[in-house]
Amino acid sequence: MRIGITGHMNLTPETIDLVQAAISEALQAHQSDDLVGLSCLAVGADSIFAQAILDAGAKLTVVVSSADYRDKKVNPEDQPAYDFLLSQAAEVNAMPFDTGGREAYAAANEHILTSIDHLFAVWDGQLSAAKGGTADAVAQAQARGIPVTIIWPTGAERVA
Repeated sequence: MRIGITGHMNLTPETIDLVQAAISEALQAHQSDDLVGLSCLAVGADSIFAQAILDAGAKLTVVVSSADYRDKKVNPEDQPAYDFLLSQAAEVNAMPFDTGGREAYAAANEHILTSIDHLFAVWDGQLSAAKGGTADAVAQAQARGIPVTIIWPTGAERVA
């Protein structure tokens, strides 16, 4: 079973705790010896999911959207956590982009969608026209018949 993640980055501190618990609970239904989680390791949903995958004893596959992702998109205070999760990956897939942007994020999402059996989406249900975002990934998964588990616990909020 290969599960991918998409989700919001801008979660409130209280929401991070709620999402951690909800992801751990959702993973229990998919426990198996061959469980693999795919994540881009973005702060928020992606990194929470990656840690939950490791905590469940499963394998982590990381998809890096661009060569400059860590240095340009990961805040300095989040880099140690990013580096740790990356070091724990059983596999790392790098997209062929030197610099990040919507095209690189869309390619990373596409790579995940073509590699999974199920998608977890930490999503508040708000639509966005942005290609490569959470709503786009959910819509693409649903159009392909990939099962999607929406994770948005009661009381969850995004930072404005």
